[in-house]
Amino acid sequence: MKAVVMAGGEGTRLRPMTANQPKPLLPLVNRPIMEHVLRLLKAHGFSETVVTVQFLAALIRNYFGDGEELGMSLSYATEEIPLGTAGSVKNAEEALRDDRFLVISGDALTDIDLTDMVRFHERNGALVTIGLKRVPNPLEFGIIIVDDEGRVQRFLEKPTWGQVFSDTVNTGIYVMEPEVLEHVAAGEPVDWSGDVFPALLAEGAPLFGYVADCYWEDVGTHESYLKAQADMLSGQVGIDLDGFEMSPGVWVAEGAEVDAEAVLKGPLYIGDYAKVEAGVELREYTVLGSNVVVKEGAFLHRAIVHDNVFVAPSTNLRGCVVGKNTDVMAGARVEEGAVIGDECVIEAEAYVSSGVKVYPFKTIEAGAVVNTSVIWESRGQRNLFGPRGVSGLVNVEITPELAVRLASAYATTLKKGTTVVTGRDVSRAARTLKRAVNSALTASAINVDDLEATPLTVARFETGREDAVGGIYIRTTLGDPQGVDIIFLDPDGADLSQNAQRKLERVFGRQEYRRAFPGEIAELTYPPRVVETYTRDLLRRVDIRGVREAGLKIVLDCAGGVASLVLPNLLGKVGVEVLTRNAGLDEANPTETLAERMRDLERLGELVSSSRAAFGVRFDPVGERISLVDENGELVGDDRALLVMLDLVAAERGARAEQGRVALPVTTTRVAEQVCRFHGVQVEWTSTSQDVLTKAAAQRSVIFAGDGRGGFLMPEFSGTVDGIAAFVRLVGLVARTRLTLSQIDRRIPDAHLLRRSVPTPWAAKGSVMRHVVEAAGDRTIDTTDGVRVVEDDGRWVLVLPDPAEAVTHLWAEGPDTDAAQALLEEWAVVVERAGT
Repeated sequence: MKAVVMAGGEGTRLRPMTANQPKPLLPLVNRPIMEHVLRLLKAHGFSETVVTVQFLAALIRNYFGDGEELGMSLSYATEEIPLGTAGSVKNAEEALRDDRFLVISGDALTDIDLTDMVRFHERNGALVTIGLKRVPNPLEFGIIIVDDEGRVQRFLEKPTWGQVFSDTVNTGIYVMEPEVLEHVAAGEPVDWSGDVFPALLAEGAPLFGYVADCYWEDVGTHESYLKAQADMLSGQVGIDLDGFEMSPGVWVAEGAEVDAEAVLKGPLYIGDYAKVEAGVELREYTVLGSNVVVKEGAFLHRAIVHDNVFVAPSTNLRGCVVGKNTDVMAGARVEEGAVIGDECVIEAEAYVSSGVKVYPFKTIEAGAVVNTSVIWESRGQRNLFGPRGVSGLVNVEITPELAVRLASAYATTLKKGTTVVTGRDVSRAARTLKRAVNSALTASAINVDDLEATPLTVARFETGREDAVGGIYIRTTLGDPQGVDIIFLDPDGADLSQNAQRKLERVFGRQEYRRAFPGEIAELTYPPRVVETYTRDLLRRVDIRGVREAGLKIVLDCAGGVASLVLPNLLGKVGVEVLTRNAGLDEANPTETLAERMRDLERLGELVSSSRAAFGVRFDPVGERISLVDENGELVGDDRALLVMLDLVAAERGARAEQGRVALPVTTTRVAEQVCRFHGVQVEWTSTSQDVLTKAAAQRSVIFAGDGRGGFLMPEFSGTVDGIAAFVRLVGLVARTRLTLSQIDRRIPDAHLLRRSVPTPWAAKGSVMRHVVEAAGDRTIDTTDGVRVVEDDGRWVLVLPDPAEAVTHLWAEGPDTDAAQALLEEWAVVVERAGT
């Protein structure tokens, strides 16, 4: 039985370590990752192996040759272009067509029992057996669910937290029958998990999952690279280390010289012919490569030092990686998470701070302090993007320098000569950062249409209307005057999708920005009459019939934000009597706290009641979301406001005997279904992700969408959240229905939907979701976003991991508050127990 080792990956996330060598050749305790894989294969009887190569293929072939030194027979299948995980194996079909074979990655560390996995495959008569492992954070892997017999039930490749329904992931280790290659197109990029396996599952093919009780680490990041070495030194992996154990946990390879006055605190590893002088202190999880010299007074802790490195006296290396043939001179200091590439020189007294990446063949001058000037990483955040775009404290986390890098990364993902729309709220911080963004875009050959201070809704509209390929909008973080959000828009004016965010993050992380040649520097323009165009199109597309005849009086609160730049021009054409407050632009207070918002809503209610207005509307500072007050001055909560708007839209559509659909997130009360059913309208449930809701609203048959947080989408005008358009639509609906908001609210059934958040460590999130699925048993589950468990009596609970914080959110709905509370408590206990 043959094996296939996939060794064609570039390992871009591991740069600069992989800048000039392929990922499978990266050393783990002085052996290439792929050598550990080949030794595992040899131990389980796989002596005949095909290696698929693509990136820097010659280096792999030159290192391993024909495999004779390992007692194996190696052959190579070279890809001219990347063919994906399945395409690369298809490329080696000539050597695999006679018998079943095993596929394994050449860049993951594992001690899986391959013999037992093959027996499992044979016992079940499987076409494909997939090696599975339970991991704390399943986001970067393919999730697979199997039944009690091990048969595969479902696949999900690289999910978001809202899609996580298990912590059992695909290790990329497969046992396959040769017939499976008939399902792979030749010469085309094809993936097992994304293309082949789902198709086979749909055909009912016997696909099985082998849940391995083993060590497995996908060495794909700098953190996992350090972790794998620490795990090897601490004995968590079933492999042999070269050399002898000089004292407990201190391994020394052949020919190494260690002075008796050196301080060694294991576990650690000293490579062959390395030299450690007196006065050196080597601490836990340090690995020295071959021929490394460490001079007196040096201190190394959790440092990975590759071959032929010179470490001068009084240096300090902590939690870092130093590439081969590098010199670290006297008194230099390299901090946690830093990576020094091959053949660099770190001169005396230089300081390389945490997270800095120094690419190969660079010299850091004596006394230099290198922090963000070489390669700037992710500010310690788990992800670059959060729920509000890229967010942080002004001039602490979000600086003009960062804005330049972000805009440069965004520009690099776009074609030269295209146009991007930029805009901002009223704050001075946003103005400053937008200037930096504009400079970076034009310097990257991207034309800029600068809308200056404008509502976010107008920026979205203008991005989708013009020939722009995207947009950037900068605003003060809601409720935090010290924070700022940088929001990136797609060609339709919607927030970037998850895939587009990941693409931007990859460019930003590598700091590989495109620059324009002098003749390519792009233009910065200020489009005229944008507000007039927005107003004209809004009134042309949104139905305002009957408004003038109704003689409505409305009170508006602009929150001192940019909505006031649009409303005066708009309101004169709508035909309503308006009392406006907080209409001036307030640079000093560009956002509002929750207390300030509630105070202003209370004041708005008083004005509505005393002036006998039809209702009141308060805009957020960028005009994107609205809050409603009824004719009695009572606040209509966001969840009820969604139902009121839904009832009005659905009733009018139903009266025309026209079928339609509304798009709502799964966190919405199921009372919405009752409202829609009454009016003959259908509901399409979506995930809570804003870009998913936006895509759903773009479908032809969708007549309305809302997110339950004051955000409404009017598909007849725009496919994005728009508070101003929602206000105009509401005016028309109320004018024609001749009912007050309180009357509409009263005819809608009460909802009993409760919410709770449970603290959950990041490492336990996948396990929590698996336990939720298991606890559901035979009950109906819905995995549109998170896991929604539906009881036989219609009660339901939704468990959804937060994508940005270490918490899990729960929603529960029942026929009354007590029933919803009991259900919420029941499942909160499940989540709490699974998260401990």
